[in-house]
Amino acid sequence: MRVRVFYHDKCFDGASSAALFSRFYRERIRGDVDFVYSGLLHRAGALFDEKQFDGDENAIVDFKYSSSPRITWWFDHHESAFLTPADAAHFEHEQSNRKFYDPGFKSCTNFLATVAEQRFGFDPRPVAELIYWTDIVDGALYEDARSAVEMKAPAMKLTMAIESAPEPGFVKRLIPLLAYEPLHKILEEPLVAAVLPSLLERHQRSIDILRARTEEKDGTIFFDITDQELEGYNKFIPYYLHPDSIYSVGLSKSSFRVKVSVGSNPWSKRAPSVNLAKVCERYGGGGHARVGAISFEPTDNEAAHKAAQEIVEELRASIRDRE
Repeated sequence: MRVRVFYHDKCFDGASSAALFSRFYRERIRGDVDFVYSGLLHRAGALFDEKQFDGDENAIVDFKYSSSPRITWWFDHHESAFLTPADAAHFEHEQSNRKFYDPGFKSCTNFLATVAEQRFGFDPRPVAELIYWTDIVDGALYEDARSAVEMKAPAMKLTMAIESAPEPGFVKRLIPLLAYEPLHKILEEPLVAAVLPSLLERHQRSIDILRARTEEKDGTIFFDITDQELEGYNKFIPYYLHPDSIYSVGLSKSSFRVKVSVGSNPWSKRAPSVNLAKVCERYGGGGHARVGAISFEPTDNEAAHKAAQEIVEELRASIRDRE
């Protein structure tokens, strides 16, 4: 039995969701199974290559919905979970009891664990640490920006490695460890221990770069690091540097996209009033109410910069209107 698990790549919650799904499936569905992991990234154009839906079963976790009949399991918690109204309608008529959606959960891992326990009798207690930390990481539930940036907890170091490790197969090799090992033990695995020193050094360098590049005006930070190889930067650094901010809009670039990241400061004394998922959806992106992103083709620098500037102006105007 071969099960292919598609997950949100370069994301702690995505990798953890794949790990928890694998453990749940092996314990509650069938044990004689081989898992194959495939990372998915938000990019301009088609998000899925249906030729890859080649497992005896195919699951998508922590990523957008696909109406393909080859997808047999789906779990997601993003507000922007459906690419089209037709996909949303398809899900509404789904009768398999294998596809689940709830944007009220902070993490897909916690959502998946809850459904697996309530519907299938899965025991989530052995993975309680993983569930706890995915809620903190994906829900930005850190005590303060310093906790999010200083990387002291094992989960924070693993998040950094998942988001920034250069080796293409790194996350796929990490997922089975997340399913069964304590997080501090995973840090000692050669796979992880080999990359941490250079990634921690890169993290410190990214703080210096963002200190020089970020500008805050009307409670909204803007920065452009498209000339740097920093797409996996820690998204809380802007708020660490500008603690009085409400929003941030950043431009970054990788080999396959130009990314506009739009976020809100979890520790701001002034609550954000704009739904960032809805803002990003207007440009073909999405996310959650408090954080979202838009992907453009690598050659679409002009369109990405135009979108970023429009969003910055919209957010700054929303704050000026409140004051």
